[in-house]
Amino acid sequence: MTTIDTAAIMVVLPEAFDERWSRLPGIQVDGRRITIDPAEYFFRFESHTWLVADWELVNSQLLNTDETTENAVEQLALDFIKAHAAPTSDAARVLATAYEVYAYLFRDEHLASLGLPQITVEHLRMLREAATLMALNKVELDGHISNVGPCWFFPAATSVVFDLDDEMGGLLDEVYHGGWFNEHRRVESIKAHAALGGRLVHGCQSVPDQSGGVVAPYGASMTAFRTDLAAFKTGWIEQIYAHRVNPAL
Repeated sequence: MTTIDTAAIMVVLPEAFDERWSRLPGIQVDGRRITIDPAEYFFRFESHTWLVADWELVNSQLLNTDETTENAVEQLALDFIKAHAAPTSDAARVLATAYEVYAYLFRDEHLASLGLPQITVEHLRMLREAATLMALNKVELDGHISNVGPCWFFPAATSVVFDLDDEMGGLLDEVYHGGWFNEHRRVESIKAHAALGGRLVHGCQSVPDQSGGVVAPYGASMTAFRTDLAAFKTGWIEQIYAHRVNPAL
């Protein structure tokens, strides 16, 4: 474990989180209040700065902007980040911004067209909560992964917190990293993640690989990212599964 010396992270969010998040080391949930002890929560915590933009600005100036033949949606997001994003060492602000991003991306209206009847409104809440916490993970421009928390390993963390079996945990992960399986939702994701200073990238090819994802800055080395990821994941996934209340799941 690599951890910088830092104080506890505390945030009050608009929605109460499931208290079972407290099954994981270093995190306590009391309704809408979440407290994280970085020394216990993170496997690796080398950076306490993140790039964020105001969600209301993203909502008013970017979400309804259409790409053109000259400006693809990725370029629109990159230009917005260059103009409006700024570094912050306030982890609570990162979490609050991430909550808004994922409340937008995993909103209930998409369920009807998802094509997965197994996924319910309750599962969308799980996605919002886990993805919000994932926003504290971080990748540097050189591709080095500087912050890794348990929610990097999405199926493992959600199986512990929500008592999901492997099949449902994997399906939930597919909904998370699949961009909701169509281009319209991928475009939404690119725009919304500008609030977190980058784009959502994944190290995995499929659910069993469980290599997780992170909002990475545009221009980050994906080659170095994958090399770093391959070196650390196996042992940390086992540590997360050890906190299952029902190991038979």
